[in-house]
Amino acid sequence: MNSRASTAAGDPDALRRHLGLSDAVTIGLGAMIGAGIFAALAPAADAAGSALLPGLALAAAVAYCNATSSARLAARYPASGGTYVYGRERLGEFWGHLAGWAFVVGKTASCAAMALTVGAYAWPDHAHAVAVAAVVALTAVNYAGVQKSALFTRAVVAVVLAVLAAVVVVGLTSGAADAARLDAGADAGFGGVLQAAGLLFFAFAGYARIATLGEEVRDPARTIPRAVPLALGITLCVYAAVAVTVLVVLGPADLAGSTAPLADTARAAGAEWLAPVVRAGAAVAALGSLLALILGVSRTTLAMARDRHLPGALAAVHPRFRVPHRAELAVGAVVAVLAATVDVRGAIGFSSFGVLAYYAVANAAAWTLTPAEGRPPRVVPVVGLAGCLLLAFALPPSSVVSGAAVLAAGAAAYGIRGALAARGRR
Repeated sequence: MNSRASTAAGDPDALRRHLGLSDAVTIGLGAMIGAGIFAALAPAADAAGSALLPGLALAAAVAYCNATSSARLAARYPASGGTYVYGRERLGEFWGHLAGWAFVVGKTASCAAMALTVGAYAWPDHAHAVAVAAVVALTAVNYAGVQKSALFTRAVVAVVLAVLAAVVVVGLTSGAADAARLDAGADAGFGGVLQAAGLLFFAFAGYARIATLGEEVRDPARTIPRAVPLALGITLCVYAAVAVTVLVVLGPADLAGSTAPLADTARAAGAEWLAPVVRAGAAVAALGSLLALILGVSRTTLAMARDRHLPGALAAVHPRFRVPHRAELAVGAVVAVLAATVDVRGAIGFSSFGVLAYYAVANAAAWTLTPAEGRPPRVVPVVGLAGCLLLAFALPPSSVVSGAAVLAAGAAAYGIRGALAARGRR
């Protein structure tokens, strides 16, 4: 193993390993069971009607392949940085740089989207101001240490699961539920199902957060491969129950036109009292996702800064809290600016393209593992890579164009950096 892929226990720049299996699963759940389930169902229904359910299955299948590839790689390379490290170690510097670039840029946009979701649910008239305040507050939580972040995320997950369970129970037991609505719009074409899968994949994408915390997990070779599929499986069960509920209560047409589908489901089921609870739950869910996103982006920023793909000053680790404090502050500052200025829908599409590109590199890296290194079955990285590319290019054209342009800019930055380094050695 390349020495850069691991950090010695006595190294003053090493992060503290104190996250167990339950902490890792909780962080994964907090990243996945967030604002995505409150926001992604309506556009998915618009794309595919009730065929969003096959889209959900497709998104989950791609996510499973990505999760398996990421878990095997994380067990082999338990260092902060996720696919940035895996791509660098298995495919070469360029692919690691491109994966890290896609993750940092795409997930920074996703941070802004989650912050704006907090504002939209908590105080719609001042969404941008609330979004900035949320970014500042959660950056401070992360700065105080990842263990505190895991405890906070555990509370967030409990609240969100309780809200989603209430919607499912109320919806399915109400007189408004009609199973015949599951057949409405089920004849959507393959393109519609793909687009729905791409939109719903956004809600699954948080499982890699466990892998990016590899340097802070106890016994990563055992913990990470168990935590990733466990968190993903729980999330899929929750999403399937919620998707079926909103479809049988609202129907595909009303779901597609809804801006707050879970709150509308509660109202249609005759539980008006539940609607404000759902609104509060959505805000809490977005906070949980934002916390985990900032955590993951800052760790990848740390790894890239260690290798000078980003400014070296960002590689500093706080002497007391043992967290990458400069990276966290830099990420928080950029996200705060974006949250004050950008549109949430554009941020989500842009983020999805970057995340799928990131996982495509992860699957390519997993293909190179040997059986002795814990290689997954060959079909896993093949399906994962093909699925990532398929879903990425099924996104709206504006997302594809802007995402491809940003990846090209990242590749150009790598080339310029290499040329300057070569000139400096002359």
